[in-house]
This record gives sequence, structure tokens and C-alpha cells, in this order.
Amino acid sequence: MSSVIAPACRRLRSVICLAVLAAALAPSSALAAQHLGDRTLHRGDRGHDVRVLQDFLTRAGYATPIAGIFGPQTLRNVRRFQRAHHMAVDGIVGAGTSRALRTIAARRARAQEHAQQGGGSQHMGDRTLKKGMRGHDVRVLQDYLTRNGVATPVDGVFGPGTGANVRRFQRAHGLTADGIVGPATQQTLRNVGGSAGSTGAPVSAPVGHASLRSDGTAVAPADAPAEIKGIIAAGNRIATRPYVYGGGHGQWEDRGYDCSGSVSYALHGGGLINTQLDSGSFMSWGASGRGRWVTVYTNPGHAYMVVAGLRFDTSGASPSRWQSNMRSTSGYVARHPSGF
Repeated sequence: MSSVIAPACRRLRSVICLAVLAAALAPSSALAAQHLGDRTLHRGDRGHDVRVLQDFLTRAGYATPIAGIFGPQTLRNVRRFQRAHHMAVDGIVGAGTSRALRTIAARRARAQEHAQQGGGSQHMGDRTLKKGMRGHDVRVLQDYLTRNGVATPVDGVFGPGTGANVRRFQRAHGLTADGIVGPATQQTLRNVGGSAGSTGAPVSAPVGHASLRSDGTAVAPADAPAEIKGIIAAGNRIATRPYVYGGGHGQWEDRGYDCSGSVSYALHGGGLINTQLDSGSFMSWGASGRGRWVTVYTNPGHAYMVVAGLRFDTSGASPSRWQSNMRSTSGYVARHPSGF
């Protein structure tokens, strides 16, 4: 009997061992590969969808190690993203947060692709501008030419008309009339000009304090640094653009802008930032306290700024973001760019 039972026992043990090994190697539901959005993600979760989440957070501007484990850093970045995009800040990645991440990441990818193809958005001064170039900095150039009395369509394309107007400006100011916009031409454009983007009635430049035109655009103080004039010029370009949730994040030129997107755009026009920041990120940007020329007031849910005595704020815009009346700063952190 024992000679019959022994082989059967050995076979049974082999079957049991194989079953245990298969169970150990098989992925659990938590570790299984999922498409982001198949389940709601919480701290402590693991899996392929957590890796996808971390990748999308990184692509949306919140650098997150791609480890497949929903740990403390991933939680912090999820909350930062939710706060910046006016969502419930619970650190839980449900359908709404997943959709928003995909949208913002795709927007940033399109902007990067556009930049690689020569149509990128740069601050005027990041590169020498010539005929045939495109981008946000070309739009800024065209805006500066217009406010310096050389009317130029603002289309972001450095075509023959822009080239001819650059040469006109250069001749008028004793510069080499080669149609190439290098550092000397750029600085002269900034120094000579007032505030760009206005179609309102002429207003003489004030001293020390910006003023409002009837069309809602602002006039920079005559004694303001070039960077402050650049902020006001950029603010004028989007002063009456609609409020769009997430607008201005991932690309500089957008159909509308949210609060932090508006502040980012204007600061970029002055050469003071090179990437869009959300309201939470502005809380640690620059230097603490009020600035001489510009102060950003920010908290996790909203950001606005005061530039040369005028408030630039999506809240209260009617329709212009530029407003002469101030608001309570209670609950806000004050930050400013160093030196300004």
C-alpha cells in the first residue's frame, strides 16, 4: 500500500508547490497593469496606472519619480495639481483629476512640439530675431514697433512687412538698418516705447504710478524699468481675454487665461519668468514680501498682482484685468521678483 501512496503524495506535493508559486507570481489586483482612470487612485496604491499618473504629473510640470507606488511625493504633487486647477484638494485621483491631467499634459506636449518646429514662445531677447521666424517673441516685437509709432500687424510671423518696419525703426534711432533684431534694437524698443497693446485714447506716461486708459489697458510709468514696461505691455495684450480654466498653462498663447496663467503671461512679458506657474507655486516664487514695482499676492486657490499701483486680477475683471481698486490681501502670501 505504501508503494502506491508515496508516489501519489509526491505528485500532490508537486501540484501544491506549483499552485503556490503561480499565486506568488500572479499580479494582484493592486499590482495589475491598468489604464489611468480604470480605478480611483489613493495613497498606497501600486501598479502601472500609478506609473502613468506619475508620468502625467511630470509632463504637467510636477516632477514626480515614476516608481509605480503612490507615496507621499506623488500625493503632494497630486494636491498641488488639484489646487492649481481649482479642483477638490483631496489627493485622490478620480475621473476628474485623470481627465485634467491628460488635458494639461497634452497641451504642454503640443506647445513643446510647436517650439521644436520653430514656432516656440520666447521672451523677446532670448534670441536674435530675423525674417522668417515665428513665435511669441515676434508678437512682442510687433507690439513694441506699433507702440513706437510704426504700425505692425501682431501675428507672430516675422514677414517682409515686419522687416521693413524694423529697418524704419532702426534708421530713426541711429541703429544699423539691417532688419535684424539683436540686443541693441531690442533694448531701444523697450526704452523708447510706452505700453503696448492699446487702441484707446492717448494718455501721457505718468511718473511712479501706472494709469488706466478708457479701453482698460494700462500706461506704464515713464520712470519704470524696462521689465515693468514689459509686464504692462504683456498684460495689455490679454487684459480682456476671457477667463478659461487652465488657460495659459502649457502654452503662452491661448484663447483665454486663468488667474495664475494671466500673472505668468504678464511676468513672462517682462522677462521675469520662463515657465508658467500655478498659484501654489507662486507662494515660493521670488522674494518674500511686497516689491517696489510689482507684488504677486497668492494662496493655494488664487493669484493676482499689483504692478506700479494697478491691480492685475481675473477676479473683478469688467472686462479688463487691470483695475485701479485694491482688494483685501488677507489670506494671501506676498512675493515679488528680486530687485523690483
